[in-house]
Amino acid sequence: MSAQDRLTDALYGLGWSTVRKLPEPVAVRLGHTIADLAWKQRGKGVQRLESNYARVVPGAGPERLAELSRAGMRSYLRYWMESFRLPAWSEERIKGGFEPKGLHHLTEGLAAGKGVILALPHLANWDLAGAWVTTKLGIKFTTVAERLKPETLYDRFVAYREGLGMEVLPHSGGTAFGTLARRLRDGGLVCLVADRDLSASGVEVDFFKDTARMPAGPALLAQQTGALLLPVTLWYDDSPVMRGRIHPPVEAPGSGTRAEKTSVMTQALADAFATGIAEHPEDWHMLQRLWLADLDPAKGTS
Repeated sequence: MSAQDRLTDALYGLGWSTVRKLPEPVAVRLGHTIADLAWKQRGKGVQRLESNYARVVPGAGPERLAELSRAGMRSYLRYWMESFRLPAWSEERIKGGFEPKGLHHLTEGLAAGKGVILALPHLANWDLAGAWVTTKLGIKFTTVAERLKPETLYDRFVAYREGLGMEVLPHSGGTAFGTLARRLRDGGLVCLVADRDLSASGVEVDFFKDTARMPAGPALLAQQTGALLLPVTLWYDDSPVMRGRIHPPVEAPGSGTRAEKTSVMTQALADAFATGIAEHPEDWHMLQRLWLADLDPAKGTS
């Protein structure tokens, strides 16, 4: 392990061991302080965040984009402060920490025994939403995690999410899709963050009037298993409670090839994501390149 990897792992370990012990108001102030410092430094992540917001809020001038990026960094650090503290939250704090609209789409889908796929963008705190599902609803689910470097950091994230009641599969390795399909055929719940393709083999979609690539997995799983595919968007307001919306199901087209159906369904997901992101752009934590026009054409990745 390199010195940089050891430092990264140590910093995350410090966050989970120290921040979780702080009183909530102190953690909130610390998050704001770190966010504001990072924003003032205008590193690559902040610049990319502003560039992405420029697509989401067309016509926004430099002052508006600066306001958005500052709010975006504060939202991003709220995610991290909450995530570091979630393992120490009481059941009541978790149950009261999230209020979603459209919950009937999820509960009715699971009651039908078909299996349900929840697909989310990088909005607000998807880990908190997951902890709420396992704690408030008492429903376990399966998800996929990107393999991080160093490996010890990936192990920390897996242990963290498993501690919140999630089954976590590695993104790489080729076995995740089959396991997810089995869980859905058994009537289970699968949750996937699905606004950024990590394989370079995703589906091209129109996203805020330009082309981006999003993963085909949610649409393919829904077609193969008959599971309900539900987009979810999340946001923060001025309260300690995160808000959310479970959107109506994305239906598979009645005709067309598998690839054509996948394209239509993934575009429908992108449209639902865009609705939530446009309403709460500062809560979209996309500090990486997303649109094809922004990607390195030689590498096809950010």
